[in-house]
Amino acid sequence: MIGDMSVSATAHGKINLHLGVGDVRDDGYHELTTVFQSVSLKETVRLTAASQNSARTVNVAGHDAHLVPTDSSNLAWQAVDEIRKLWSERAGVPLEETMDADIHITKGVPVAGGMAGGSADAAAALVAAREFYFGRHPRPQATRNHRGGASIPAPTDVELRTMGASLGADIPFCLLGGTALGTGKGEELLSVMSKGSFHWAIATDKRGLSTPKVFQHLDLQRANADRLARRAGDPSGLQRALMHGDPEELAPLLVNDLQAPAISLMPSLRETMAAAKEAGALASIVSGSGPTIAMLCADAEQAIDVATAVSVAGKASATTTTSTPASGARVVK
Repeated sequence: MIGDMSVSATAHGKINLHLGVGDVRDDGYHELTTVFQSVSLKETVRLTAASQNSARTVNVAGHDAHLVPTDSSNLAWQAVDEIRKLWSERAGVPLEETMDADIHITKGVPVAGGMAGGSADAAAALVAAREFYFGRHPRPQATRNHRGGASIPAPTDVELRTMGASLGADIPFCLLGGTALGTGKGEELLSVMSKGSFHWAIATDKRGLSTPKVFQHLDLQRANADRLARRAGDPSGLQRALMHGDPEELAPLLVNDLQAPAISLMPSLRETMAAAKEAGALASIVSGSGPTIAMLCADAEQAIDVATAVSVAGKASATTTTSTPASGARVVK
């Protein structure tokens, strides 16, 4: 029955192991060179057929659920809209007559922490909506009457990434997962070889940081020739370390051009990183635009020890552990 139709999908957050930020482009964005790895922390999005003539609902549970918008500003909402419109066009059914979907999000990635939790919501929603509409939605009568039953072509993975890029620069990577080199705004991706798993302790700060403000502060530091405003350089050495799978080789190569402005805006992050070093982490880095701190560890056991030590020292709102890399977005039921 249509009313019982439900599809769930997952997508993972990310860490930027290398984040080089270029100058501001004509379109207002910065040119990026970044190496992403997906983390085991994930978001789950479940779509269910909305009741006829009722407004779409968005429900959020899990980590920092109260911080997530439940209106049309939510990226998962926007992702479902993109797929619903595409199905309407390809099926020849007016949008207002196309079934809507309620959205339930279960969060496992820190909110506003530089780990692409919202982008992972959108990636999971795109994958779930593709299955919801193009895989399980009943075909309209006009196509059922065709001999053999005409199919409605579903968007390809490449089309999904293009849709995702129109919503947010990190969404294409959350769709792809694994390890990738990102250029442009981060949406132009090339998969990168990586051996084995890397283990991390994660420290979050509930105060959050504004991504635009962090970028603006970087520009200001560079304009003032601030000695902290360094450039990340070429990621080839880091890519070689990933192929060797050695965390001790990887540790000194972690770099993020946004780290200095993030720390300048939130100086307590320096204390968190100092606590990580004292606890034995191989290295620590601001994740994306922050304020989450990712602490690279030798193994899973050490990651637990470091997360515990940083938490006990009172240098984070919360801590957890994770590993990289993880898979791309996928339907789970």
